[in-house]
Amino acid sequence: MGRLVLRRLLAAVPVLAAVTLGIFAVAAASPFDPVNAYAGGDAMGASQQTLDQLRANLAVGGTFVEQWWAWLRSVAVGELGHSQTLRQPVSQAIAERMVWSLVLCGTAFVLALLLGVSLGVLAARRVGGLVDRCVTPLAYALEASPPFWTGLLFMWLFAVQWGMLPAGGLTTPGEETVTASGLLRHLTLPALVLALSQLPWFFLYTRQGVADALHEDPVRAARARGLGERTVLLGHALRSGLLPVLTLIGTRVPELITGALLIETVFSWPGIASATVRAATALDFPLLAALTVLGALAVLAGNLLADLLYGLADPRVDHDRM
Repeated sequence: MGRLVLRRLLAAVPVLAAVTLGIFAVAAASPFDPVNAYAGGDAMGASQQTLDQLRANLAVGGTFVEQWWAWLRSVAVGELGHSQTLRQPVSQAIAERMVWSLVLCGTAFVLALLLGVSLGVLAARRVGGLVDRCVTPLAYALEASPPFWTGLLFMWLFAVQWGMLPAGGLTTPGEETVTASGLLRHLTLPALVLALSQLPWFFLYTRQGVADALHEDPVRAARARGLGERTVLLGHALRSGLLPVLTLIGTRVPELITGALLIETVFSWPGIASATVRAATALDFPLLAALTVLGALAVLAGNLLADLLYGLADPRVDHDRM
C-alpha cells in the first residue's frame, strides 16, 4: 500500500505539469486579452506604453511556455501570484475560501453517501418492493436534473414560497459574524442540493451490488446454515455489494467539484468554486491556474482513496498491479 501511494505521488508530478501547461496554452489561444479585462473601460483611452507596462506588471507577456515556466518558478518558492479579480494574493484568496468549500462539499458528500447506501440496501433487500418502486424512479429523475436547476427550484420553494431557509450567502444581510446556527441555516439548502446531485449514483450502485450479492453462492450457503436474513444481509451481502461503491467514491470527486461550482454560484456561497467562475470570466490566469491544480489534486486524491479503500475491503487485491 505504501508503494502504491509513492507511485501515485510520482505520477502526479507530470500530470499536474501537463494540466498547468494546458491552462496557459488555452489562455494564449484565447481571443480575450487579460490586460483589457483588468483595465476595463479605461483600456480604451490608455496609451500603448501604459498597456505594455500593465502587461509587464501582470506578467502576461511572452509566449505561454515562458509564462508557464515563470509561474512554475514562483510556485516553487511558495509564491502563487496575485489575483487580478480579487485584488489580493492567490494564496490568501484560496485560504479564505477553501474552508467554506470543504464544509459544503464534505457535508454534501457524507449526506449523499449515507442516504444513498441506506436507501440502496433497503431497495435491494426486496427488489420490486415499495421502497424500490418509489426511490428508483426518483433517483433517475435526480440523476437527469442539472444541479443548478434543482438549486433554483429548492430556492424558490424553501426560500421564496415557504420562507423556511435563506436563499443564499453565508450570513444574513446586516450581520458580519458567522454563528453556528446561522451557518447551519445557510448551509442547509446548498448542501442538500449538492447531496441530491450525488445521491442517485450511490443509491443505484448500492442497490445493484447488494441485489447481485444476495444471489451469490456464499449468501445462499449462509441462508442454508440457518442464519437470519438480517445477518445474511449485513454480514455477507453488504460487504460484497459495497465494493463497487468504494470505486465510485473516487470517480465522484470530479462531479462533486463541478456540482459545487454550480451550487456555490446559485447560492452565492463564498467558496473556491465561485472564485473559479470569477477567475474564468475575468481571465485571472494566476488564480485560475492555482484552482485548476487544486481540482486536479482532488481528483488524484479521490482515485487514490478509492483504490486504498478497495484494497482494505478486499484482501485479494494486489496493490502492485494498481
